[in-house]
Amino acid sequence: MKISTIILAAGKGTRMRSKYPKVLHPIAGEPMAWHIIQAVKEFSDELPTVVVGYKAEEVKDSLGDNAHFVLQNEQKGTAHAVQQAEDLLKGNSDIVVVLLGDMPLIKGQTLKALTETQKNNTGPVSMLTVLSENPRGFGRISRNKKGQVEAIIEEADCTSEQLKINELNVSVYCFQADWLWDNLENIPVSSKGEFYLTDIIKVATDKGLNVHAEAISDPQEAIGINSRVHLSEAERIMRRRINQTWMEAGVSIIDPQTTYIHTNVKIGQDTTIYPNTHLQGNTIIGEDCEIGPNTTINNTCIGNNCKIISSVLEYAKVENHVDIGPFGHLRKGAHLADGVHMGNYGEIKNSYIGPGTKIGHFSYLGDTTTGKNVNIGAGTITANYDGVNKNKTEIADDVFIGSDTMLIAPVKIGKGARTGAGSVVNKDVGEGEVVVGMPARAIRRRKDNSE
Repeated sequence: MKISTIILAAGKGTRMRSKYPKVLHPIAGEPMAWHIIQAVKEFSDELPTVVVGYKAEEVKDSLGDNAHFVLQNEQKGTAHAVQQAEDLLKGNSDIVVVLLGDMPLIKGQTLKALTETQKNNTGPVSMLTVLSENPRGFGRISRNKKGQVEAIIEEADCTSEQLKINELNVSVYCFQADWLWDNLENIPVSSKGEFYLTDIIKVATDKGLNVHAEAISDPQEAIGINSRVHLSEAERIMRRRINQTWMEAGVSIIDPQTTYIHTNVKIGQDTTIYPNTHLQGNTIIGEDCEIGPNTTINNTCIGNNCKIISSVLEYAKVENHVDIGPFGHLRKGAHLADGVHMGNYGEIKNSYIGPGTKIGHFSYLGDTTTGKNVNIGAGTITANYDGVNKNKTEIADDVFIGSDTMLIAPVKIGKGARTGAGSVVNKDVGEGEVVVGMPARAIRRRKDNSE
């Protein structure tokens, strides 16, 4: 059977009090609607159809090629939103799943189970409910004396007795496709002049058709996001899920409550994550690493056997057996090769640091290339910006840069050269030369690159 999915994401989300569309607010580093799309991929090969409205272009740009999009120009209710997808989907599927775009905790396996239920349902629709004493504004499920679903009663329309019902509507439905398209027009208009998808349940039961309602096994999946409070609640649950997944995969997380890992992060076996660590974006970390505490790593690739303490890495690359920090900062374009050591309060930007190089504390390297086995003394600075251009510094193999050296780019330091402490180097230094002073001048050439 061919399964289509409709995600309703046209609303503004007034209670979020935000200039951004509600469905783009992030959970674990990705928009909440993105998480729903990932769940859909677990049971359908078809791209979901997202109904957009408020700031539609922003939603489309954010979700990109992950979905098809249809526009609801006027927000006239959830049934009206579903109708916008009719021209695209009618006749192209056997089953249609409909859910809201603010349910990032729903799992693919739950949705898949619902589609299997509908395949065996003699009636036209199956739906999810949740049993809860906290109604969260959800509609109530009205059943007859035989226990069969009769209707969904919106909370605002409930009597005092109906408000006591603890079976709540999750707003996740699975329809027999042809029946859905034939009966959307039979939904009555509400007192607000809108058409609500919840009313299609009564359309079915009034015709004597079976509506199957199944309680969701994990009530947390039913949480919808209507406020910043709900957003924080969902973030906490998603974080717990992600951390548990990594621990079960062989990663040690010392304190999961203070560890924040985005959805797309990858971590190797036997790596240890210490408290107050944030792993963001598409970060990849290899095996046998020690990360943290108090570390933020964003969109960075890290090899095996690395140790990173109390540091910030963003859009960088770190190879194997590298140690950084505490209080190191790798900025965009930094690339540390195997065996690099970077001491306290070092900063590197748009630079390649060769294998075995040691970088002392309080140093800054920008737009720099080093060879292998270079020593960068404490307090070394590359003056790479002249007010107009960013200039390059090139340091060859086996160079020794003395403490507090200033390298004024563009400049090249030859293989095996040395700079004395406090030197200001504004001219190229030849292979094996030793330079000192301000500005630096050669005092001798090292024999065979050794003293």
